[in-house]
Amino acid sequence: MSVEARLTELGIELPQPMNTAALPFDLVRADGDRLFLSGHVPTDLTGAMSKPFGKVGAQVSPEEAYTIAGRIALGLCASIKAHIGELDRVEKWLRIFGMVNAAPGFTQIPAVINGCSDMLLNIFGADVGAHARSAVGMAELPFNVPVEIEAEVKIRL
Repeated sequence: MSVEARLTELGIELPQPMNTAALPFDLVRADGDRLFLSGHVPTDLTGAMSKPFGKVGAQVSPEEAYTIAGRIALGLCASIKAHIGELDRVEKWLRIFGMVNAAPGFTQIPAVINGCSDMLLNIFGADVGAHARSAVGMAELPFNVPVEIEAEVKIRL
C-alpha cells in the first residue's frame, strides 16, 4: 500500500509545509540519498505555527504534547513530500531528535516524543518508520512552542 493510500485509510490530511521563507536556512537539505529536516514546530493545516504554547508539565499537558508531537510528524512528512514529490520515496526514517519545552521537574520527555514515533510507525510501518531517537528536555524553545522535532531520512533516488 502506498503511503498516500495509508494516510487516506487513516483519515489523515497533511498540512502545508511550514513557511520559512524569511529564515536563513533550508527546511529540508538533501545530500545524496539523505534528507536532513530542520527542527519542525507545531503547525495547523495551512503550515502556520499553532497553539498551544508553553511548557509541557505546566501550560501544556503531557497528553496535549504527545498529540502535538504526532502533528509535527505530519509536518515533517509534508516537508519531505514538498521536497521530493512523494512519500513513497522514503526508504527509511533514520533518526528523530525531539526537544520538549519542559517545566521544571517534568521528566516524561520520551513519552511526549512517542507521539512522533507512534505516528511515523503507524503511517510507514515498522520496516520504514522505525528510527533511532533522542528525546531531551529544554529550558526554552523558540516562540515558546512545547515541542520541536528534527529528523533524518533515507530516500530512493
